[in-house]
Amino acid sequence: MKQRFRILVWLVFLPAVLYAMIVPGGALATRSYMDEASLQAGSALRLAVSALQGHLSRYEPLPALIADHDDIKHLISDPDDRTLREAANAYLKDINGLLESSDIYVMKMDGDTIAASNYDGPTSFVGQNFSYRPYFQDAAKGGQSRFYALGTTSLKRGYYFASPIRVDEEIRGVIVFKVDIDSIEGSWQGGEYKIFVSDPEGIIFMTGSPEWRYSAILPLTPERLARTQASRRYAEAVLKPLPFHADETTGHRLITLADGGATREYLTLSQYMPEADWTVSVLMDTSSVRTQARTMLIAVLLFLGLAGLAIAIVIQWRARAQERMRMQIEARNELEHRVEQRTADLARVNRRIELEIAERRMTEQKLRETQADLIQAGKLAGLGQMSAALSHELNQPLAAAKTYADSAAMLIDRDRVDEARDNVRRISGLIDRMASISRHLRNFARKPNEKLGPVVLSAVLTDTLEIVAARLKSADATLLVDLGKTPVVVHAGSVRLQQVLVNIITNAADAVEGLSDRRIHIDAVRDEGRVAITIRDHGPGVPAAIAERIFDPFFSTKGVGRGLGLGLSISYNIVKDFGGSLSVSNPPDGGAEFRIALDAAPAISEAAE
Repeated sequence: MKQRFRILVWLVFLPAVLYAMIVPGGALATRSYMDEASLQAGSALRLAVSALQGHLSRYEPLPALIADHDDIKHLISDPDDRTLREAANAYLKDINGLLESSDIYVMKMDGDTIAASNYDGPTSFVGQNFSYRPYFQDAAKGGQSRFYALGTTSLKRGYYFASPIRVDEEIRGVIVFKVDIDSIEGSWQGGEYKIFVSDPEGIIFMTGSPEWRYSAILPLTPERLARTQASRRYAEAVLKPLPFHADETTGHRLITLADGGATREYLTLSQYMPEADWTVSVLMDTSSVRTQARTMLIAVLLFLGLAGLAIAIVIQWRARAQERMRMQIEARNELEHRVEQRTADLARVNRRIELEIAERRMTEQKLRETQADLIQAGKLAGLGQMSAALSHELNQPLAAAKTYADSAAMLIDRDRVDEARDNVRRISGLIDRMASISRHLRNFARKPNEKLGPVVLSAVLTDTLEIVAARLKSADATLLVDLGKTPVVVHAGSVRLQQVLVNIITNAADAVEGLSDRRIHIDAVRDEGRVAITIRDHGPGVPAAIAERIFDPFFSTKGVGRGLGLGLSISYNIVKDFGGSLSVSNPPDGGAEFRIALDAAPAISEAAE
């Protein structure tokens, strides 16, 4: 009787206990796996946001830089000049191809486009009016604007950067830089996660699922539709709501929507990008998460059932203890298998991180190689500008040598051997002179492969003067050098320091050419372990408006064809590599003064290349 009563109690009590464990246990398991899935989706979201930010940040400063180009300023000042339009069109097309952007175009203050990189294409922007675009309106007020839209002419999606074009501090027009972002969107297709980007009105404009494009995740109210239509952000694209149901009662944002003919539930994470006014969202299918939770719950219930059965068997039949031990061994093997799976997952993640590190190192190496090539390009550009003067410099000793040779022949015929021998010595001296100029030009032109070390400033300056002598002579400039009584030794590389001095002295010669005061001063002062080298001219000086940008790449105040705008930028980076600094100022009595600050070397010795 007692045995039957005990069995009856177990039959009533056990289901109640199991039910009380299943409901909260299932919710707890689901929440745990959802938390883990949320961490994974968060990593994917950060990577997507970083990719978008990195892609856009590369192009953000370019409109303002191009707006400062002389061709653009001349065109916007005289938009009806056909020659200026053709020059601006060619320049924009070259820059667009170089930077691999979508389109670049220039607009007047009334919104009419007067020059574009696609001027010769079937969807040319020239003659189009985009005054209704917010990026034009913001830039016309003097701001740097950004805007995403579907092109009304090209029907291509892109991100727009706009900058005002100022001439004599007056806004005369707007330049627009359109960037293609289809490559990023293409990388999202077929991945583990669903990724989309929505605008402030909640309309999806970038997604790895093409069927979601131009769908709205917010209600399409008349106000939202009116704002979108006013800017013509999506041209004539048909906007439609995205049918979904959201649930945030579990502590996670879950949405249910139809995907590929089936209804799916997704875990959703979003991040707002304030600089672009976008919201990036990542959707992760929760079917695997719920399957894991159910599997865990079933495993727990199975374990409890087996444990209860084992206890009952021990109570009823102690002889079944071996069976219970076998079940425990199986459970332990299952746990070890899961540990092995997790270890394998961690190993795959580690391999992926190692690959990313290797790619980053390769990128850094390519960056250093590109920087070296840019330095070499600046040196060759400087050599090209000096070629005419150097040709004249070499022609003079050649003509003199020809005269001496002819004279020596005549003197030998007249038995005046001593005078003929003197002519031969003069010819030898002229040949040594030409060889010296050629040697220094060859050393200057080749790519440096040197380590930093002690460099005697006077020796570097002597080699520099061999190169710039012809330019100083053509400018009729006077060079005054004062390096002090004690030899000055700095920590640098001789060839690259020579390149810096050539760039600055050549710029000084350009500045004083044609002026009444054509003096150029070079001084060196040592102070507390540092050496300050100053190169000063008596030219017009550096205007305050460009002083902060004079070391930027491709920035030049010279006319077209007289410079690439790379010399000072390369010099700035070379001095920075030496651990020093390069700055410019205007002395009170006029002219410009460039100051190079370097570490003094501990010992006096010339650095070998």
